[in-house]
Amino acid sequence: MLDQDDDIHALFAGAPRTTAFRKLRKRIVRQTREAIEQYGMVAPDAHDPAAPRARWLVCLSGGKDSYTLLAVLHELQWRGLLPVDLLACNLDQGQPGFPATVLPAFLEQMGVSHRIEYQDTYSIVMDKVPAGRTFCALCSRLRRGNLYRIAREEGCSAVVLGHHRDDILETFMMNLFHGGRLATMPPKLVNEAGDLFLYRPLAHVAEEDCDRFARAMNYPIIPCDLCGSQDGLQRQQVKQMLDGWEANHPGRRQKMFRALMNARPSHLLDPDLFDFAALSRDTDKGDRADG
Repeated sequence: MLDQDDDIHALFAGAPRTTAFRKLRKRIVRQTREAIEQYGMVAPDAHDPAAPRARWLVCLSGGKDSYTLLAVLHELQWRGLLPVDLLACNLDQGQPGFPATVLPAFLEQMGVSHRIEYQDTYSIVMDKVPAGRTFCALCSRLRRGNLYRIAREEGCSAVVLGHHRDDILETFMMNLFHGGRLATMPPKLVNEAGDLFLYRPLAHVAEEDCDRFARAMNYPIIPCDLCGSQDGLQRQQVKQMLDGWEANHPGRRQKMFRALMNARPSHLLDPDLFDFAALSRDTDKGDRADG
């Protein structure tokens, strides 16, 4: 069905008719569908008409990634490949100069079910974060708390975010260099309260593809002026490093991402993941293989 380029959701209306864009769109849709299936974001009985239908809160910031997420999820839903209800949500955090009318107008025009929520977390962040420190941690925590609340109010089972492959890689590197742990953003997790899922369906999608897609569709992109105004952020430094590696060795990012999907606990150093004490000469060859 994805080959029928005239048969698309309204969010794809007016798409460029070039071969390059069609390939881009199909790749993003395919990778998103693969992530949804691979990480079990949809219940096995979801296609059963008698089963209760899940509802997802799709977070829309106005950036290129969230627009891509919104469009692809609605495309999959519209084609009958994603049997869930979708509610787009923008959290207006009270940043000075934020164009509050852009997203409501866009969502109305596209016929997308949505909720716009105003919560002035900007003032809290500016008041609590000392001069010279980054805003991201507190801003993200406040935003996430409000999104969980909204999801509960709207009867949603999951909060869906637009983090992509490069976000996941950058977070892994930041944890490695600054956090002293091997960890990153998982495609699927349960919140601390245990009542909501958090999904990242764009986990396999490259940032460059999100950027190319959103700009080609001429979506009204809104920059984040709060964190974007800060220089020297750790994430920016990691991004620049990965950019350099990618320029010198094309495909390096994808190889690193594949490594995150191919962990070998017996070849790491965490005794909580692998029982080194119980290892003996009679253990399976896979555990005795030379490191």
